[in-house]
Amino acid sequence: MHHAQIAQRAFNTPLMVDPAKALAFLSGLGPRITGKEITFQGLEVEVADQTAASMPARASLFGNDLAQRHQRNGTQPFALVDGIAVIEIAGTLVHRGAWIGQSSGLTSYEGIAAQLQAALADPGVRGIALDIDSFGGEVAGAFDLADRIRAARAQKPVHAFVAEHALSAGYVLASQADRIVLPRTGAVGSIGVVALHTDMSGALDQKGIAVTLIHAGAHKVDANPYQPLPEAVHDQMQRELEVVRFLFAETVAAGRGDRLTRASALATEAAVFRGTEAIAAGLADELSDPVTAFHAFVAAPRGTTSPSRKGPQMTTTPETPIETPAHVASAPAVPPVDAATTATNPATMTADAIRAEAAQVAQVCAQAARLGVTIDAADAVTRGVKPEALRARVLADLAARSDAAGIIATAPAAAAAKDSPIIAAAKKAATDAKR
Repeated sequence: MHHAQIAQRAFNTPLMVDPAKALAFLSGLGPRITGKEITFQGLEVEVADQTAASMPARASLFGNDLAQRHQRNGTQPFALVDGIAVIEIAGTLVHRGAWIGQSSGLTSYEGIAAQLQAALADPGVRGIALDIDSFGGEVAGAFDLADRIRAARAQKPVHAFVAEHALSAGYVLASQADRIVLPRTGAVGSIGVVALHTDMSGALDQKGIAVTLIHAGAHKVDANPYQPLPEAVHDQMQRELEVVRFLFAETVAAGRGDRLTRASALATEAAVFRGTEAIAAGLADELSDPVTAFHAFVAAPRGTTSPSRKGPQMTTTPETPIETPAHVASAPAVPPVDAATTATNPATMTADAIRAEAAQVAQVCAQAARLGVTIDAADAVTRGVKPEALRARVLADLAARSDAAGIIATAPAAAAAKDSPIIAAAKKAATDAKR
């Protein structure tokens, strides 16, 4: 018998639990607890229910089996209220979960995607409501789902109703809706990334346990839990988090449009905003009781969205196009900065230095965007390009445009037209006659 404490709570003791939930629990954990396969006696279980309970915990990224399970039974994988599909996004958000809706406190990105796809395909659905109460979850899968939510706005209006939290990964998804509504105590934001490392070396030493890692490849055992985290590995992880944070901010800006730019999203420094502060900061659009706001959404004409929001596009160019002066001609893009000659060795930088440098890179990119020069900030941080090198690139780009404009403005004068032989002969004859 394994996991004795769990076994004591599951077997030989009265339980108040739905049979379907007990079936799912025992199908998944029963063999691990008992060390052998288990059978069910004294409980009538439909074959379909037992099959569903024993299904794998992972979903295919390429099929639509999650929604089809519901549709085979004549139902849709979402609640439908007066033509509005309600999709719940609650609890911890995870990647590759083979279920729809919340299960044991988890909601899978694949389940949400299946519901979204079914709602878009259903002609009886005229709008989509995201019912959100989540503190976030895994990075994997979040941004791809965010892109799909943003693209859905082109077909049907999508509103997000926060009750009461849309934080971190939860806000990634909420920010892609046409409109975000939250109550007075609602919380949104936390536009940041975190990684945890567990150092078990001290506990193992106390128990007299030594772990030897035999590996091929210098970085194969980076961040393993059996050794203290080396400073170089710590700093590399910090750099990776900064890159994901840039992607987070870019995705939020793509969804929010001119309400919350990438620079503004980064400037929040992963802070949480509540109520009126969230509205003022551009992280939400309306302060209202979610139920009242939902009924207003239901009553609105089909296709009504906020006029101040941008369409479902994702771009890293400035939100407001910059008019190029008429005398400045477009020039070929300046070649990318050579990271080999401008980057600092990550192993020589501290985590604070990496954060400070990433902030400077973001500032340079924002300034460049206002001048009409587009730079991929996440790529620059990944390659460790210095802010000074980025500034030099911007100046070189602007100089190239100026030179191109000068060449066009000072085009050489046209050469004097040369007379044809006939005209030359006529002119000569006229001159001779005058003599």
